[in-house]
Amino acid sequence: MGRYYVVTGAAGFIGSNLVAGLNARGITNIIAVDNLSKAEKFKNLVDCDIADYIDKHEFLRAIEAGEFDGGIEAILHQGACSNTMEHNGVYMMDNNYRYSLSLLDFCADQVIPYLYASSAATYGASSVFREERQYESPLNVYGYSKFLFDQVVRRAMPDIASQVVGFRYFNVYGPREAHKAGAGSSVAFNAFHQFRKEGRVKLFVGSDGYADGGQLRDFVFVEDIVKANLHFLENSSVSGIFNLGTGRAQSFNDIAVAVINACRQHEGQPVLSLGEMQTQGLIEYVPFPDILKGKYQSFTQADISALRAAGYAEEFQDVSTGVGKYCVKLLQDA
Repeated sequence: MGRYYVVTGAAGFIGSNLVAGLNARGITNIIAVDNLSKAEKFKNLVDCDIADYIDKHEFLRAIEAGEFDGGIEAILHQGACSNTMEHNGVYMMDNNYRYSLSLLDFCADQVIPYLYASSAATYGASSVFREERQYESPLNVYGYSKFLFDQVVRRAMPDIASQVVGFRYFNVYGPREAHKAGAGSSVAFNAFHQFRKEGRVKLFVGSDGYADGGQLRDFVFVEDIVKANLHFLENSSVSGIFNLGTGRAQSFNDIAVAVINACRQHEGQPVLSLGEMQTQGLIEYVPFPDILKGKYQSFTQADISALRAAGYAEEFQDVSTGVGKYCVKLLQDA
C-alpha cells in the first residue's frame, strides 16, 4: 500500500473534492481526517475511495505520539472552522491556528509536503490582494487565525527542507458543499436553491459605491482549486503562499444570471439578460444586514502573478462556465 496521503477536513467541501481528485489520479491510500459531529458531511465521501477515516482529535494525538512517523506521503490540510461569523476566538484559534501549527511541525520533521488552506479573508478590507504583509489586515477572527498562521509559515519556510504551500482561497463554489447550507455556503449554491424554491434570487442592495448586486468578488470553481492543489503536490520543489482565485472580479449579479439561465435552459426556456431578469422580478435586492456592516468585502480580486511565476499555467473558469456546470450537477442531483 505504501505511505498514506492525509486529507484533513476530508468530509468537508474542498477536502472531499480533493479526495475525489486524488482518486481520479488512481490514489486511494488516503487517510480521511475530520470531525463528524455534523454527521451529514459523511455523504461527501460516499463516492470516494479511502483507506481509513480518523477523527481529528485522534489523528492529532497519534501524530504527536509518533504513531505516523515514516508512514505519510503528504498532508493536504483543509480542516478548519470556516465560519466568518464565528465569534468564539478561543475555539477559532485552537481549531485553525494550533491545529495547523502541529501539522506544520510534523511535516517539517518528516520532510514531507504540507499543502494547507489559507484564505482571502487575510486581506480584510484591502483593495490590493497580493501576498505581501502590507496588504493584510483581517476583519474577523477567522481571517486573523489564517493570517497568523501564514506569518508563522513565512518565518519558518527558509529552515524547512520540504514543501510548504499555503493557498489563499477566494470565493469557492461547487459540488459537495450542501452540508454548509445557509451562511456558510456559496452565493451560487444559495442562489440556485432560492430560485428553485421561490422563483427569484435575493441579493444585497448596493454598498461601498457599488450598484445593487454589483459588489465584486473573485468567484472560483472548486474544480480549479483541486487542479491547483494537485499540481503543486506533483511539483514538490515549489513552496510559498499563493492566492488561489481566478484573477477576475465578477458581480453577484453575474452569479444570479448564470444560475437563473442554467435553470431556465433546463426547463427549455430562453436565456434572459440581467435587465430582463430585474424587470421580471427574478432578482430581488434586499437590505444589507447590520451584522455585516464594516465586516464585508465588497471587492476581491486575486493577484495571481505569484501563482503564475511559480509555474501554474492552467486557466480558471469564469462564472458563466463554472456556475453553469455546477447548476447542471445540482439539477441532476435534485
